[in-house]
Amino acid sequence: MADYTIRRAQRDDVGAIVRMLADDQLGATRDDPRDLDPYLRAFDEIDADPNQYLVVVVSDGEPVGTLQLTIIPGLARRGALRGQIEAVRIHADHRGSGLGADLVRWAIDESRRRGCALVQLTSDVSRTDAHRFYERIGFVPSHTGFKLKF
Repeated sequence: MADYTIRRAQRDDVGAIVRMLADDQLGATRDDPRDLDPYLRAFDEIDADPNQYLVVVVSDGEPVGTLQLTIIPGLARRGALRGQIEAVRIHADHRGSGLGADLVRWAIDESRRRGCALVQLTSDVSRTDAHRFYERIGFVPSHTGFKLKF
């Protein structure tokens, strides 16, 4: 595997992140890298929030992976913090290299460092390969998720 670093995303990374989001069976129907304006507005909000970590994996100077980690305070579980992992994507050229597992483990370690009692994520029911990937890392499919689109 090539050398890489995981770092907080910068505004200049947004185009590469959106391309990774769109290069996906589901993302292709929801994301459009031709118009970055809504993504840049979202980036500015994410970047201003200290409980948000939008990160990229950089290899040879290029973003090749991304995820967003949100630290959620709550009253449940005796006021425990939770780490919520979202939008995990690895560039097609780097899938199967172990990079995705390293990135998710980074999010788990960061959640622990921030004092979270647990880490959670959701995955679309159609992503059976992703489900196997998360289970190999140690996640347990313990809940059923629900969404209401507007």
